Amino acid sequence: MAIRLYKAYTSGTRNRAILHFGEATKSKPEKILTCGRVSRNGRNNTGSITSKHRGGGHKRLYRTIDFRRDKLGVAGAVASVEYDPNRNAFICLVNYIDGEKRYVLHARGLKIGNVIKSGAKAPVSIGNALPLSTDIPLGTTIHNVELTPGKGGQLVRAAGTVAKLVAKEGQLATLRLPSSEIRLVAQSCLASIGRVGNIDISNEGSGKAGSRRWLGKRPKVRGSAMNPVDHPHGGGEGRTSVGRKKPATPWGSIAFGKRSRKNRKYSNSFILRRRKVQ
Repeated sequence: MAIRLYKAYTSGTRNRAILHFGEATKSKPEKILTCGRVSRNGRNNTGSITSKHRGGGHKRLYRTIDFRRDKLGVAGAVASVEYDPNRNAFICLVNYIDGEKRYVLHARGLKIGNVIKSGAKAPVSIGNALPLSTDIPLGTTIHNVELTPGKGGQLVRAAGTVAKLVAKEGQLATLRLPSSEIRLVAQSCLASIGRVGNIDISNEGSGKAGSRRWLGKRPKVRGSAMNPVDHPHGGGEGRTSVGRKKPATPWGSIAFGKRSRKNRKYSNSFILRRRKVQ
């Protein structure tokens, strides 16, 4: 995927770099696979803001994605590659031989006309979904990995992400996730072969604040620019330091580096090596 760079014709084009949607082959989505989407603007069921700096943005139409890949043994051909405003990865429209149409995540290298399948008897090729218990070679790159068999892929779904199959032992498989975490997953879980496409998404540059507002991102205010009543970093004469040993959240807890995972979480025993804390 190419990146389109801009010269500084205006303040908005300075440092602007956007994706050139060359892989996308269709502009309008399949109507039967879409539904309305109500934006909650970061609020919960009582109307309280639980995720800050969200709101506004362009109206979106939700595309129903097949994360389960439960069309076992049924072949389907890739009909188009489309942009999805609800995620940073592209999606593929797949026409199955029984007449059904579904959207799946676009794997890097998957092109129009390619045939994909799901199930234990599917070949180990890009876009196919197989249980980890099958003859997938060690070191194979995978994405859209299930945590619970039949629930659908929950891991490795963002653009450009990839996991690697490290080992198999008993009923469990060892995976290296994009966060560098090494984790055990049941071999009965499905995973798709290949890497999620649109790997150049990390090279994008918005160029101006308005581009972020179109995506539903609202402005962020530094804690040091607030009053003491609003943030632990606030107050002081002029520009001052944090005034604490470590930066804090608006509610006074440590902001960076503190592990917040529960000590008795059910899945702790499946994590062989924790991810690196930035």
